[in-house]
Amino acid sequence: MLIKHPKPASRKWLKKGAVALFVFEGACFAGSYFLWHRANTDRDFRKHLKDNYPFLLEYYYKAGELLNSQSNTRQVDQSYWGQE
Repeated sequence: MLIKHPKPASRKWLKKGAVALFVFEGACFAGSYFLWHRANTDRDFRKHLKDNYPFLLEYYYKAGELLNSQSNTRQVDQSYWGQE
């Protein structure tokens, strides 16, 4: 006769934890992509970031300059906001 042994409870918790971690990482990635896309396409949103979260805008500019050394988004934004 074949005897069945139950799976350990820790294995069940490990699987649930891995799934939760995967879902959390996916949500973080989607949120960061949404913020990057909005900052990349909307100058008013960048102005909002400048007024309320200047460190995030600085990271955005640094990432853009790292990926494209000829990026002039910072200068264009500063000249536009200087004219207002």
